[in-house]
Amino acid sequence: MNVQQAKSFAVESLGDTSREDNGPALRAAVRAAADWLVEHQKPDGHWVGRAESNACMEAQWCLALWFVGLENHPLRPRLAQAILETQRPDGAWEIYRGAPNGDINTTVEAYAALRSMGHRDDEPALERARAWIASKGGLRNARVFTRYWLALMGEWPWEKTPNIPPEVIWFPKWFTFSIYNFAQWARATLMPLSILSARRPSRPFAPENRLDALFPEGRDKFDYELPAKAGAGAWDKFFRGAEHALHVLQNFGHKRGWNLQRNGAVRHVLEWVIRHQDSDGAWGGIQPPWIYSVMALYTEGYAVDHPVIARSLAALDEPAWRVDRGEATWIQATNSPVWDTILTVMAFDDAGMLEEHPEPVEKAVQWVLDRQVRVPGDWSIKLPHVQPGGWAFEYANNFYPDVDDTAVALIALAPFRNEPKWRERGIEDAIQRGIDWLVGMQSEGGGWGAFDKDNNKEILTKIPFCDFGEALDPPSVDVTAHVVEAFGKLGLPRSHPTIVSALEYLRREQEPDGAWFGRWGVNYIYGTGAVLPALAAMGEDMNQPYIARACDWIVARQQENGGWGESCASYMDRAAAGHGNPTASQTAWALMALLAVDRPQDRAAIENGCLFLMRHQTDGTWIEPEYTGTGFPGYGVGQTIKLDSPLLRERLMQGPELSRAFMLRYDLYRQCFPLMALGRALRQRPQV
Repeated sequence: MNVQQAKSFAVESLGDTSREDNGPALRAAVRAAADWLVEHQKPDGHWVGRAESNACMEAQWCLALWFVGLENHPLRPRLAQAILETQRPDGAWEIYRGAPNGDINTTVEAYAALRSMGHRDDEPALERARAWIASKGGLRNARVFTRYWLALMGEWPWEKTPNIPPEVIWFPKWFTFSIYNFAQWARATLMPLSILSARRPSRPFAPENRLDALFPEGRDKFDYELPAKAGAGAWDKFFRGAEHALHVLQNFGHKRGWNLQRNGAVRHVLEWVIRHQDSDGAWGGIQPPWIYSVMALYTEGYAVDHPVIARSLAALDEPAWRVDRGEATWIQATNSPVWDTILTVMAFDDAGMLEEHPEPVEKAVQWVLDRQVRVPGDWSIKLPHVQPGGWAFEYANNFYPDVDDTAVALIALAPFRNEPKWRERGIEDAIQRGIDWLVGMQSEGGGWGAFDKDNNKEILTKIPFCDFGEALDPPSVDVTAHVVEAFGKLGLPRSHPTIVSALEYLRREQEPDGAWFGRWGVNYIYGTGAVLPALAAMGEDMNQPYIARACDWIVARQQENGGWGESCASYMDRAAAGHGNPTASQTAWALMALLAVDRPQDRAAIENGCLFLMRHQTDGTWIEPEYTGTGFPGYGVGQTIKLDSPLLRERLMQGPELSRAFMLRYDLYRQCFPLMALGRALRQRPQV
């Protein structure tokens, strides 16, 4: 049965909502979803979908190519077209689709990129953007990173940007301000930015393309200082004072010709940056360190045809990073082949499709095994005695394997553990390495962060450089839940000290209303949908009151059409928790939460949720324009906070538009998670 035949059968079979009567339709929907995935598998066995984010990606690459002297690069007009195609009717650009407001930072950077291309100020798109920027208080409210970009284009004085001395590379690892106390993404970005901060380079636009219109009262009258944060304490004042002193010292040394060991520090940072380049030419598997490393190397005299930079720029032509549509090109903030592949293998297992599609499954499992990272990365600086054994998220990112991918990879591999064929191929060694690595990465409080152990020094968030979103990677509920689920499926005993402390952490982190916060997915539905299956896999007594509260929370947020949805706005508006346009992925997360407990009183909710997915399936797949993935919510501290705190919006400088956050739409979420949920529902259905 092909995808269309399976879907037609599913539609014809939808009748009333009884569990038994819809069994054939459910089986057909599962088969159609699995067939769709088989048809979209890559030849070497993996799956990958687009990772969609915001227009900063295209704007910054457009500006970076200008900065390195490639103003005639054929990619620039395509990036500009992508920017124009994603502008909101009100003139702004947004952080996630359907946001209640635009984002000042994305809008300023998009406007600057279009001006770099020669777009005139009197063009309607730019007029609307400029008017919107003015209505939001103008450049005064731009974040630190936007100010760096303006400085690189000669539109902002470097002396009025946060100073990042490259000498931080010499801080010992035990020192609070060691680079290895910053989150992976912040560390990998901080290093090249420190070179730019030390050298203060710029390549101004042509006079007719300058951003004069964004300084309506003139540059001489503009206040370039960072706005004071509401409720900021003594540490904020201290770091602002220290930053001012660093700028004074840098200016004085430059005038006197004293480098104060600066050149040595810059060389050390350059070595660090070059050593950390990934095999595909990028850095850290994400856009920020990649783009800043290119500009830092160029500033230090590396030509665009130098092998390091040439390999990096060549990555822009790779399908792993770019998406072409018509005359426009989007550059992804990251790529997710490992994550998408292990989720797909999990979905096939949940759906009972491993034996139905033996060849695609075998290719996928081998591809996953081949991607295990068996070399030390940055995480090993603090854990030199822990053997490597994790998995990364992207095609090439050996320095930064992550706990979440490793846990889910183990879940995906678990069904094959005892098969002789796979044991001969080393699956047991791979699994044991993964387990040992995860045990070594557990943080002190019982949970797991994404990339590092005990990455939680909150004082770092007070540094002005760290206003961009999250500078820390403390433990999170969803990552911890995936580790617990993996350990449960692999048979680790509940009495294991690692699991005892992990379960205590999960219980401790439950919200008063019964839900769990979602750090890496939107939001409380994601967190709760991760925890309950993990508890069930570990053999927790699912009749306990705290689990009932979680189920009650999920059921109370089901919509009349049977689906669930939650807006990204829930990261700033607690009233939005569990509310939003219904989506296939979030409906699946809610279903998996309820299915893990399988209370009799929830069976109607489960059935209606399954019906929602079946009714909205088209040609074996689902349409989902909403963003349900989270890069960071913009809190600064990397974990859940109290959303009812006074002056919260003023302190974070963001509202539900999430101006300090980074949100994502992972294209295969709409496919993998519904297949998991429907497969689990089918497995638990009474056989008739």
